[in-house]
Amino acid sequence: MMAKTALTDPVESGATEAPPTRTAVLHPDLGPDHTRRAPEHGLAEAVSLAHALPGLEVVRDQVVRLPKPHPGHLFGTGKLAELKQLLHDDEIDLVVIDGPVTPVQQRNLEKEWKVKLLDRTGLILEIFADRAATREGVLQVELAALSYQRTRLVRAWTHLERQRGGLGFVGGPGETQIEADRRAIDDAVNRIRKQLAKVVKTRALHRAARAKVPYPIVALVGYTNAGKSTLFNYLTGADVFAKDMLFATLDPTMRAVTLPGGTDIILSDTVGFISDLPTQLVAAFRATLEEVLDADLICHVRDISHPESDAQARDVNAILAQLGVSDGIPKIELWNKIDAVDADTRASIEAIAARREDVFTLSAVTGEGRDPALAAIATRVTPATHDEEVFVPFADGRARAWLHGEDIIQQEAQEDEGFRIQVRWTTRQAEQFAKMRR
Repeated sequence: MMAKTALTDPVESGATEAPPTRTAVLHPDLGPDHTRRAPEHGLAEAVSLAHALPGLEVVRDQVVRLPKPHPGHLFGTGKLAELKQLLHDDEIDLVVIDGPVTPVQQRNLEKEWKVKLLDRTGLILEIFADRAATREGVLQVELAALSYQRTRLVRAWTHLERQRGGLGFVGGPGETQIEADRRAIDDAVNRIRKQLAKVVKTRALHRAARAKVPYPIVALVGYTNAGKSTLFNYLTGADVFAKDMLFATLDPTMRAVTLPGGTDIILSDTVGFISDLPTQLVAAFRATLEEVLDADLICHVRDISHPESDAQARDVNAILAQLGVSDGIPKIELWNKIDAVDADTRASIEAIAARREDVFTLSAVTGEGRDPALAAIATRVTPATHDEEVFVPFADGRARAWLHGEDIIQQEAQEDEGFRIQVRWTTRQAEQFAKMRR
């Protein structure tokens, strides 16, 4: 498993609990030309990310205006010194920068500020390493972390200086420590990919087994912290970790559910998406999201109370496209947390939803609006039916019992040699009945 950093190491038994890591979260504001998000909302999300990692205490968070990133230190000389003093005064141990930081910038900032530093990708990887529970989840995190580490083999240590090969002056240049580290990472990546291939193969067998069960798959997707797991727990009675926290769910969980009206489905709760999701994670977690690719219906759960709900929805749809989710898979939107908005906003939101056939407002916490949403899910996954008349001889009691068991008989009349039965069934049920009588 991916080695935990000092940020997430458990406290040894009997030892005094370590104090929380004093953390500062900085959101570089590059201006409206570089992002469509308001900087204060970006900062709020970054703080939520930091809170999602155990052991961190956010004591400072601020937006830092950054007209032009400095290639060596990210921030200019004046801002660098100003932040250094603030971090010193707040006794900060860890700085989280909500954005990309190059290896050189990270090295220089850590040296200048005398703190540990994580960029957005590093923080998300830490959270994933802390939360992944299944074998596949752990392997996917390790693979993503190694891909990330491979790009950051830049250090100031003397052992990275080039060594000479051969016999001193005659020999050609040998490999650097960076090259050796890179090769070791590549070897580890290959090992993990082989292990992952076995896990994915096992999951494929499980999917093949599920395919024999005539239940449609309904996948819950959405931006992280949109309320998917709360809704999943309500529908399934499962104990999936559901908390007002980013990335509360990292491994997909699947359960069989009977919807109101008797429709049986397999419901899948998936990892939450997020803006600027690291490329390594989009690739590494593709296998984890295979249930979405195979789904009969995708339910896009949105936190409609969030001020940037529309932007979050665009990010989710962009990642679904990256994952190769077909446009042919039916989708509906569940606008969750309707209880968290004021009356006027709620009236406006519900008016918009009423004009669309694929949108339903609800609250996974209070239960408001859940029945219409569930009815819509049932309608969209219930296969079409048709009426047909069949004749079942008295001797074929098994076939007649099966029809009664499927609860599809509309009318039944007894004749001299058997029963003439009017049924309303799906094509699949008609095929099953035909096979039974061969």
